[in-house]
Amino acid sequence: MSAKRKPNLLFVFSDQQSFDMLGCAGNSQVKTPQLDAFAGQGIRFEHAVANCPICTASRSMLLSGLHPLHNNCFENDRRLLPAEVIGPGLGHVLRDAGYRMGYIGKWHLLGGDRKRGIPPGPDRQGFDDCFLSNNCHVNYHPDHSFYWDEHGEKVLFGKWEADGQTDQALSFLAHGRHDQPFCLFVSWHPPHNHGGGDPARYTGFDAPGEFKALYKEDEIVPRGHLPATPENRRMTLGYYAMCSEVDHHFGRLMAQLQTMGVVDDTLVVFCSDHGETFGAHAAHNHKGNPEDVSVRIPLLMRWPGVLPAGHARQLLIGMLDMAPTLTGLLGLEVPDHWQGRDLSAAILAQDDTAVASIPLFQFLPSWRGIYTRRYTFAMERVDRSPAFYARFKSDLRPSRQYVPSHNVFYDRTIDPLQLNNLFNSTGHIETAWELTLQTHAWCDHFRDPFLSYEGLLDALGGREGIPPIDLIAPRTNS
Repeated sequence: MSAKRKPNLLFVFSDQQSFDMLGCAGNSQVKTPQLDAFAGQGIRFEHAVANCPICTASRSMLLSGLHPLHNNCFENDRRLLPAEVIGPGLGHVLRDAGYRMGYIGKWHLLGGDRKRGIPPGPDRQGFDDCFLSNNCHVNYHPDHSFYWDEHGEKVLFGKWEADGQTDQALSFLAHGRHDQPFCLFVSWHPPHNHGGGDPARYTGFDAPGEFKALYKEDEIVPRGHLPATPENRRMTLGYYAMCSEVDHHFGRLMAQLQTMGVVDDTLVVFCSDHGETFGAHAAHNHKGNPEDVSVRIPLLMRWPGVLPAGHARQLLIGMLDMAPTLTGLLGLEVPDHWQGRDLSAAILAQDDTAVASIPLFQFLPSWRGIYTRRYTFAMERVDRSPAFYARFKSDLRPSRQYVPSHNVFYDRTIDPLQLNNLFNSTGHIETAWELTLQTHAWCDHFRDPFLSYEGLLDALGGREGIPPIDLIAPRTNS
């Protein structure tokens, strides 16, 4: 890297792509040659985790460096509070360090009505030079995909959304100044389920024909959690096609860096905001469960000459750790108020033992837990209102009339599919108690009173209430 300028950062993330949906992660069915090759040039993290496995919460941690109860994004469609309230986030730190800032794609951090653009100013969280987004819109078909321009006007792409967004990203990269480092975030919606194309045929997962043509339905073997029914094969095929679509456009970005001659000067990161359950573990949504298919995400990093190449790492890293870790890798000062861990030293030293556990949390429904290299543990705080349960009608399996339990305890070394719940096992009481204590210790660390969802809203004064959460007194009757 040239000593005359800071390194660039290209952060690319898909939406709802589980850790096992890459060829390099051991999936022999999904076709992701670009990302597989990229993983061979850098680091692949085996234990990357979305601490809170839903879109808004996960993205808020990435950009703010704060726990969702401290940045206001404890459920989807809440506003990430501005820096003047919660302190500078990742975008502000890089902007103030002289970076040219760009953000393209899904945002989902404005709160309220999704059908509006993100206005210039504090709600763009430091990405002031180029901001092109549709906020959150889940129809990626060419007839519907769009973005909001700088005048607040809706502009149709006229092509599949990820294709159009990649065009925008390539333009941003091509028009930068040679003497100024860039920070570009590219946020694609796929492979998140969507409402375009032919959802009846692909069960809400659809992609351009060229990517569906890579797969044969009768050869698809669904995940081990699912029976090999025609419906599940079609669903898996559509999802795989979307993963291949993401892979293709990632390759376009890497080719642009090569053309620009900045590969050695650029830290490139690929990950996702959370995983996809396909209805496994009685999930009533595509995410939000403590199991691996929901919380574990792909995470790849490449920086030639700085990060080792071709390494699969066992270091535990959560989305809450991402902002301080990236800042540390780039050689910038990590703000004291951020709540994640700066794991840059552990990554550079190849120390996979630096982290013992990652906290897990979800607020709607309310559960807390812990992820270690061996165990996944979670316990729930139940709401009693029938109206609350009515919110959990499955969009994957409409016939379900029950709410799943999130009291779970898995030994992933002997149960990788997490089909044997040890939560009530009398033979594992000692380990379960230790994991319970660690879970409560993480709650104490974040000043999280672990209320039920209804109790949390009561404490905040209603749906629009805003933390600081440290002013909330624990309620024993929630």
